[in-house]
Amino acid sequence: MNMVKLSRVESLFEDLDFPVTRDEAATEFSDTTVQLADGEANLGEMLSEAQAERFHGADELYAALNNTLPIEAVGEPGQSDGDA
Repeated sequence: MNMVKLSRVESLFEDLDFPVTRDEAATEFSDTTVQLADGEANLGEMLSEAQAERFHGADELYAALNNTLPIEAVGEPGQSDGDA
């Protein structure tokens, strides 16, 4: 099983051959765990919940993933990565 931080997920997507279907992406990352601000989640499972059926690039797939995440997964509401 692979563990990756959410901020590094898009770089994993760049290794895929696009276009890719939602099911193909979910299968490809079924053994990858994403480290979120509030815990961990299986990347394949999250991708299987994406709205679109097909993705034409890493940026599209990453945007779809972000749309499946609850707000708690990315950190404290109202804070950016630059806040200290």
